[in-house]
Amino acid sequence: MKSVADVIVRPLITEKCMDAIGRKCYGFEVAKEATKPEIAKAVEEMFGVKVAEVCTLNVKKKPKRVGYHAGYTSEWKKAIVTLTEDSKTIAFFDSLN
Repeated sequence: MKSVADVIVRPLITEKCMDAIGRKCYGFEVAKEATKPEIAKAVEEMFGVKVAEVCTLNVKKKPKRVGYHAGYTSEWKKAIVTLTEDSKTIAFFDSLN
């Protein structure tokens, strides 16, 4: 069984994610092999909230260059978690506003 720390890598702090907080939608970087039920369970355990929906997408690698050296960014998985209407908000994100 995976622990919560194995599933959720970090929260996403972007303008788009911060605008979605009013709709109780939160963004997280998650492990590439994590499934939607595992993500929902991990968020519920970590923050003590009720999850209504989980949307996931794989972020592909992009070519980047720094001067002469060329390479790629890493691939990762993003999860957008929507909470139920009667659920409380996540305090971590509230402190950022």
